[in-house]
Amino acid sequence: ASSPPSILNAFIIYAILPLVLLSFINFIDDDILATFVNNLKDSANANTSASIVVERKMKDDEIPKFKSKVEGKPPIPKSATANINNEGSNNHLIQKETPARAKPKMNDRTYTIYKLDENINILREIYEADKNDKFKALNLADALRQRDLVIHDGGSIQYEAIKTYKAAIQLMQEEHKSIIASGIDVKVSKNGHYSDANDEIFLRNEEKSIQPLLVSTFCSLGKQYYMANMFEKAVEAYDSALQLEESYIDALSSRASASIILGKYSEAGSDYSKVLSLDRGNGTTDIFTGIAQVLKAKEDAIPGGWTQMTNILNDLIPIHENRLASITVESSGVTIERKVVSDALKRMHLAMFAYHDHKTLDTAKAWYHLEAGQRYKMSILPQYDTSRERMKVEAVMNVFGAGFWSAGVGSSSRTNIFIVGFPRSGSTLLERVLDSHSQIVGTGEDSIFNGMLDEIRNAIVEASMTGSQTIIKNVVQQYADKVENNTRRRWEEIHRNTGLEQNKKGVKKPKRFVDKMLTNYLNIGFIHLLFPNALILHVIRHPMDTLFSAFKHDFPAGSLDYTSEFTSLFHMYCNYRDIMDHWDKVLPGRVLHVNYEDMVNDMPSIAQSIIRATKLQWEPDVLNFHKQKHAVNTLSTVQVRKGIYKDSLQSWRRYQAQLQPLVKAMNSYTTHNFKTTLKT
Repeated sequence: ASSPPSILNAFIIYAILPLVLLSFINFIDDDILATFVNNLKDSANANTSASIVVERKMKDDEIPKFKSKVEGKPPIPKSATANINNEGSNNHLIQKETPARAKPKMNDRTYTIYKLDENINILREIYEADKNDKFKALNLADALRQRDLVIHDGGSIQYEAIKTYKAAIQLMQEEHKSIIASGIDVKVSKNGHYSDANDEIFLRNEEKSIQPLLVSTFCSLGKQYYMANMFEKAVEAYDSALQLEESYIDALSSRASASIILGKYSEAGSDYSKVLSLDRGNGTTDIFTGIAQVLKAKEDAIPGGWTQMTNILNDLIPIHENRLASITVESSGVTIERKVVSDALKRMHLAMFAYHDHKTLDTAKAWYHLEAGQRYKMSILPQYDTSRERMKVEAVMNVFGAGFWSAGVGSSSRTNIFIVGFPRSGSTLLERVLDSHSQIVGTGEDSIFNGMLDEIRNAIVEASMTGSQTIIKNVVQQYADKVENNTRRRWEEIHRNTGLEQNKKGVKKPKRFVDKMLTNYLNIGFIHLLFPNALILHVIRHPMDTLFSAFKHDFPAGSLDYTSEFTSLFHMYCNYRDIMDHWDKVLPGRVLHVNYEDMVNDMPSIAQSIIRATKLQWEPDVLNFHKQKHAVNTLSTVQVRKGIYKDSLQSWRRYQAQLQPLVKAMNSYTTHNFKTTLKT
């Protein structure tokens, strides 16, 4: 049997360029990187400077960034990798003594993590010193929820946030009861005016009267439950808020969103109707995408149906367009007001697109609103960095060549199942098929593996520098076990806090967990290193169907924002296809391809092949996946509850005239050669 690979040697073999690019995109910690380069210097040929090797493999404009990367800096947390942009001489690249420097600059993501964690640590200390202060509890809980909103790491702080919100609520409830008992009106604000919770929604926590504060905190708890995929618990929290203030708009609209996930369209429609009667969208433009979802699923769930929604939007869109035109363009960038108004216009136009696309079938009007909505969205985003994104892909392909992996490294476990692919390729359908098996659980897109990936990368590179193959092997096994254990613990926590799965799963512990972080197509090299026996399923759909579906959907803020513009969408898709071709070349047969069209046209056969690939026994009830009561928190929420339908096949052709610029850019990428490789 071949010996475990030395990751250090693998990086040397692949000519250091991957190392440079890994550091550039913050794959590994700066301290580790500096030591790593020093070790490369020691192991390099005496007549060849490591710095010269590096320079030959880098573009001129990348050299100063890399040189500064390995120079000295004050220590910062491992989760807050620095990105220093100072120039240095060639000697600085390999120097072992690092002088003190000013606080380094970080890129947006690492700086955000660093600042969020720094703030949380301070607030945690303050709260721990005085747990009887409701504001200290609430400030910590809010900071934890904000981190969970920004950093998708498998919900590492979700349960602390939930626990802290509950502690704050308990303190508020005690005070609320005491005030009622004393005969004081709980709706009298601190300035002596009578107000309900809607009047105080934008006040700071410390400025709110006790009842509005309690109501808003129940809402925050509900949103945290929602993010943790505990949708029934979220509804319960919103119910608690509405028992105190039945017209609280935030609770009504938030409960409607959770009801959509649970497939309760009538309940969602009822809540949205109340919001419209209270506000008519003047301050709640974010509800219209949800309203459109409900109307597409159950048109009679909202009185007045599409007509009521379009009448309101026809009034609101011109008002917001005029407001946007009146906002002064700042030289310093996009203002908060411009972002808010542009985002509102995006949502309203996308709701009008849904109306014409689904109801009137007028493709010209539908496209007008779709294009307008996406134009407003892109107007407040930074320019897509084509070269940087391509650099990431090439870094991965350079690092993970055919000789990177060896037998004997990694976990033997098959517990984790990974679904990868381009967004809107049919992954939700594939996950639902798997999840409908009694011993398989879908864990959604907030991936434990991805949340730990930086830590995993750092540990593997650090282990490689010991020169011990045993240490490398043990570290890989340790982190594979940690990913699996954390995934199981997260499921157990969700399971304890929701009754949704009781009928389906009973008390059995699942044997498989599905990780549906689609962009893991970039990380298949690491997945295979940790889990060489895990099932990796690549779902692929007709390219133009995929691209049109991605273009017309409004993804949550993040890396998929740029699917809303043809040029960036094209580059994203080409990168995805190139790296999937790469994995087939260097790991032939490792990734199993599943064509969406094959699932739609022959689900009974494909479903059995999918379950067979998991090494579990077939269960006929898998074919009733659309009848399961499992919540679906994706943009395919409405569609997947319909079961198998063929309307989505070749759906792009309705708009083929408008999509011609994208078709021309795609060229040969408008087709693919991936065949379903499941054994039948």
